[in-house]
Amino acid sequence: MKKLEKKGSMNQRIDLVLHKFRSRMASYPPGMCPLALYRSLLQISINQSCGKCVPCRDGLMELLKMMDSILSGDAGMEILEKMKNMAVMIKRTADCAVGVTAADLVLDSLSGFSDEYESHIRQRKCIENVTQTIPCITLCPAHVDVPGYVAMIKEGDYAGAVRMIRKNNPFPTACAMVCEHPCERKCRRSMIDQSINIRGLKMYAVNHSPADQVPVARSNVSTGKRIAIVGAGPSGLTAAYFLALMGHRAVVFEEHEKPGGMLRYGIPAYRLPKERLDEDIRAIMKAGDIEIRCGLKIGRDISFEEIRQEYDAVYLALGAQIGNRMPMENADAENVIPAADFLQDVAHGRPMDLTGKKVALIGGGNVAMDAARTAVRLKAESVHVFTRKRDDLTALPEEIEGAMQEGVRFRTLLGFLHIETDKAGKLSAVWLQPQIVGEYDQYGTVTTEHSSAYPYRFPCDVLILGVGQRSDTEVFEGAGVPVVRGRIDADEACMVNTLPGVFSGGDCVTGPSTAINAIAAGRVAAYNIDEYLGYHHKISWDIQAPAALPNPCVPTGRAEIEETDPFLRRCNFEPVEISMNDEEAAREAGRCLRCDHYGCGSMEGGRGK
Repeated sequence: MKKLEKKGSMNQRIDLVLHKFRSRMASYPPGMCPLALYRSLLQISINQSCGKCVPCRDGLMELLKMMDSILSGDAGMEILEKMKNMAVMIKRTADCAVGVTAADLVLDSLSGFSDEYESHIRQRKCIENVTQTIPCITLCPAHVDVPGYVAMIKEGDYAGAVRMIRKNNPFPTACAMVCEHPCERKCRRSMIDQSINIRGLKMYAVNHSPADQVPVARSNVSTGKRIAIVGAGPSGLTAAYFLALMGHRAVVFEEHEKPGGMLRYGIPAYRLPKERLDEDIRAIMKAGDIEIRCGLKIGRDISFEEIRQEYDAVYLALGAQIGNRMPMENADAENVIPAADFLQDVAHGRPMDLTGKKVALIGGGNVAMDAARTAVRLKAESVHVFTRKRDDLTALPEEIEGAMQEGVRFRTLLGFLHIETDKAGKLSAVWLQPQIVGEYDQYGTVTTEHSSAYPYRFPCDVLILGVGQRSDTEVFEGAGVPVVRGRIDADEACMVNTLPGVFSGGDCVTGPSTAINAIAAGRVAAYNIDEYLGYHHKISWDIQAPAALPNPCVPTGRAEIEETDPFLRRCNFEPVEISMNDEEAAREAGRCLRCDHYGCGSMEGGRGK
């Protein structure tokens, strides 16, 4: 009995070590050598081998020796073929999963990082001389100086924090409310306990120092250049903000009656109150010579050719505001509506009357969750979300959890078959085909196939299609703008190479994405437009992060953003999130490890310029 207890105790200790190791893997910093990572994973596989079969016992050690010779710069190109042959042999002949998966790991590295292998062999270095970068800054698409503004929050300088954010992102308030916070994904604090609640701290800062009350940077001397921006969403307004600070005149053309794009017309008020969005927009308008002309549609009120002739450069930031419909019979039936259209109708004050109605929703992204939770607030009797597989639930975990708390019901492993209507052509039901899970695809996503079970009929009054959005590019395509599969063809510098002086970025180039990605594209476009016009402007921000002090690294709980009672919030569109209090914010900001000064190698490529 004592031996069993001792063995159990050792297993528990090993589990604790593995848990800590998983935290280290989860926080693996960006910018590290991928071959060094694969070598570490191969070493773990070797440690797991029982040593009974030769392919696993000896073959994996040979692969490790080959990889060591590559990393040390002692190998020739012929070693790659030897590695491939050895890995294939191990995969085919190993007795268990340890050898098979380890061999697959090596084969994946050879195909996915062939350029890195060649660089290590020929140049004896990584392909870009990579070094560790600051995870939160690197993973933020706009490269906002996260440690800098968190340190300012710690010192109580909330206006300074807002100014620090606006060096790269003129939407501190909107992002505090709705950003998907990729900056938290590899936070090095997770090696100790949990990642810093960066979005929560940003919300605390803008609540204590509203964006429109914080002075913006001083703009440069006017250049006399005029840039037309099509679309007053996050990408277009970001471009206007930086161009104005550089001294250019930005004229923004917006189809809707108010600026904001999908931040205003696609995100429900319970997540982003429109008066808070207006704080960011008012601050942007103070950046310099910016004019927003609302209610103007290109191709209807003014032609694209006129804009090109009248302005020195053009930035197309159309967004992706048109909801997709499925190419099937009855997709246009009454009470069948794309999620994006459904949300825009609510934002324009034209909500559907869902009182007592049964709502079905296809899709599991953030837009689908917004539509589902909005339907609950419109007094639907029930809201059911259907997805083919769990991997299709791509919305933020907190959004899914919030929807569940508010009464939204979820069903997975049901593929959408067709729409049933009554004799009057009105929706009466949707038909769903039960699925079974199969193999994983090349992206690590599980595949599904039809089950032998009979199709499932789900009676409903309203069907919301959360299956993506597209951009309205028809007018621009007709004017010669290159469009590929509904997206404007622009490069990473946001340049439309076939049309000099025309730039494009955001959702109309990448497809539907996040607000922070659109903001990042707007900033890139502004700097490249400035270069195209013959300038190389510098913007004087006059802001500096506080001095860094060592962190004692004491494990401390993470302060979460609280939410109002789900049974109360589901009845209205009031904000659901409750900001941190002073004590929580101070403690949370104090958890930051200041990776901009400690433990992350060179800052080059990490801090936003």
